[in-house]
Amino acid sequence: MAQAREPYDLVVIGGGPAGYVGAIRAAQLGLRTAVVERNKVGGTCLHDGCIPTKVLLHTAELLEDLRAAGDMGVQATEIRLDFPQVGRRMDRVVTTNFRGVEFLMRKHGVAVFPGDGRLLTPTRVHVAATDGSEVDLETRSILLATGSRPRSLPGVAIDNARVLDSTGALRLSAVPRTIAILGAGAVGVEFASIFAAFGATVTLVEMMPAILPLEDEDVAAVIAKALRQRGVTVRTGTAVSAVASSGDGVRITMLEGESEDTLDAEYALVAVGRAPLTDGLGLETVGVEVGRGGILVNDRFQTSVPSISAAGDVIGGLLLAHVASAEAVAAVEAIAGQDPPRLDPTLMPRATYSIPQAASVGLTEKEARQGGHDVTVGRFPFTANARAAIIGHREGLVKIVADRSLGEILGVHLVGPQVTELLPEGLLGKALEATVLEIGQAVHAHPTLSEAVKEAALAALGRAVHG
Repeated sequence: MAQAREPYDLVVIGGGPAGYVGAIRAAQLGLRTAVVERNKVGGTCLHDGCIPTKVLLHTAELLEDLRAAGDMGVQATEIRLDFPQVGRRMDRVVTTNFRGVEFLMRKHGVAVFPGDGRLLTPTRVHVAATDGSEVDLETRSILLATGSRPRSLPGVAIDNARVLDSTGALRLSAVPRTIAILGAGAVGVEFASIFAAFGATVTLVEMMPAILPLEDEDVAAVIAKALRQRGVTVRTGTAVSAVASSGDGVRITMLEGESEDTLDAEYALVAVGRAPLTDGLGLETVGVEVGRGGILVNDRFQTSVPSISAAGDVIGGLLLAHVASAEAVAAVEAIAGQDPPRLDPTLMPRATYSIPQAASVGLTEKEARQGGHDVTVGRFPFTANARAAIIGHREGLVKIVADRSLGEILGVHLVGPQVTELLPEGLLGKALEATVLEIGQAVHAHPTLSEAVKEAALAALGRAVHG
């Protein structure tokens, strides 16, 4: 018999970027809060996703910079990759962040129950603890934040021996000699950048006509060119029909138009997206409705059961950590009786940490035109930016899509050096309904990469100074 605990105001199932951030916000609002997490607080993003991959990407960027250091007047010899040390540093960074999240749980008085959570009623959660014990948690409200898991291709079994998902790719003990990456979204191009810099022979396969199919065409074209220049074979418009393991490698069967061929590699990495994690939650027991993309919620992130809300990857949409956190905060504030502003999907930033980076917010040029907008576009290349020349990274551009008559910012798209750090200017400008004129007139420090944003805004008005 599971022991019942005294009632909580909120029980959160899942301790990732939606779960733990939602729990902290709930505690700030005075709600007695508990989190149920089957693994470790921090979730996939911290332990098997965002953070460890960015550690690898930072090492990849550093390795490329050192190889080019001679042009800067720095003679760096015998440069080599110590892959085991990269892994140790990755684990250290993850552990540091994990301890930080644990501290935040204690600081805010959030109770953490390690184990699997399952809905018994709209106000009762059963926890099968990792130590074998069981407990039932009574609560006024529940937030489902169980995240997602990697998808696979039809008929392709991910075994994390030869056919990997992103978690398996992070656990490799050595750099692959050859690797085929199936799917060229953000995860695919990030791992292509990593393994190419580390010395692997990389083939990137994408079914759609272009890589990064959710990004602006100009951005995708720059990334595709950069990957090819780094030795990556990029195959677009190519479907994968089979992946077969064979001892020390895999054979991938592909179809490009009517032409079928095969590719042999040491590993295949399946990077075709993620699916909401709803198994074992007991949704059917309490009547929570689920759609094709995940748990169905209203604009207050409330499910079909009034006492149960959901946020993050489990509800579909943009499967990004920062979006999950924003959704959870809005959900919890609504649970607490507040009236949080509705989240605008066009204000959700997207960041891809490839080499070079890509970052965007709002509508692509194609989406804006298809939406009936009278569009003006301002572009400014980093080849004309002084700071980019100084640091030796001149790939890419800033592109601003705006309404021609009003100057309203419809979308901001960047590709180039550290552009994930430049995006907030465009994001804040769009959120505050700034115009391209206002961004273009704002004085930017010189020499900085941010000057490219100013110049792109002026270019939308036909007034770029340096372009």
